[in-house]
Amino acid sequence: MKVFRSILWLVIVAALAAFSAANWQPVELHVWQGLVLDTKLPALVVGAFLLGFVPLWLVHRAMRWRLQRRIAALETSLAGSASLSSTQLDAASKRASEAP
Repeated sequence: MKVFRSILWLVIVAALAAFSAANWQPVELHVWQGLVLDTKLPALVVGAFLLGFVPLWLVHRAMRWRLQRRIAALETSLAGSASLSSTQLDAASKRASEAP
């Protein structure tokens, strides 16, 4: 899986490099009335991508961290209650099947 991820990143970087080489021209960006930003087109595209990607990536990482902590806590509590012997489990299952 890591190989596929590496290949994907190489393709993305190669596409970005080809895009940058073909579109290396200055662009005027009018931010406010008196403020004009002169930049190259690839920098503008990469900046816009990062502006959308980074916040969502941070939310994803925070949620993943929170869920991993929750799973670890549940596994710890399950390990504490899993100390029942097989005879205790058999007796409990018999009582459950005999109940109307």
